[in-house]
Amino acid sequence: MRRRVTHPIMEPLGIDGAWRHTPVVHGDARGAVLEAFRADLLPRPFDLAQVNCSISKRGVLRGIHFAEVPPGQAKYVTCVSGAVLDVVVDLRAGSPTFGRWETVLLDDEERAATLIAEGLGHGFVTLSDQATVIYLCTAPYTPAREHGVHPLDPELGIAWPEGVEPVLSPKDEAAPSLAEALAAGLLPSYEVCREFYAALGRSGAMA
Repeated sequence: MRRRVTHPIMEPLGIDGAWRHTPVVHGDARGAVLEAFRADLLPRPFDLAQVNCSISKRGVLRGIHFAEVPPGQAKYVTCVSGAVLDVVVDLRAGSPTFGRWETVLLDDEERAATLIAEGLGHGFVTLSDQATVIYLCTAPYTPAREHGVHPLDPELGIAWPEGVEPVLSPKDEAAPSLAEALAAGLLPSYEVCREFYAALGRSGAMA
């Protein structure tokens, strides 16, 4: 059941550094208006550096992607058309929730968003015939510093929805498993990430 809220809600997920934002949607016969992003309501600093837009057909699975820290790349993700199952994975080596994943439904009804800290893995699968996803990012895309973990890795065990045949890019198909990425030293360090979060300049922002 979709939540209809009277004030914006920013709630932490079970992974340190990940949140779900539920905005107030003002709707009438003409359509709807909402505040899709407000930096002053975020639980951490977010310096916008790049905006990405992806358009995906049903079943397209993008991820699990992450960037080296520092500087990493925090993301604020929303689905402006259609519906996707958004996934956050703790890929930070040494984290107490290492390997844990959580899902958030992003769609064009509730208009929720996910806020994802640097060092966390991110991906989504398209549930509707087509979906448009907007990512606000704190750092520009830098190919040499971008990595991935295979989204269908049995060790991760992400519960992708049944009845949706995943469609992966060749790059994501070739991504290492979680164990392989850890052994190769590709994954961010939890301690390094915590130090980076603390340096963002807002006391307790990532606690």
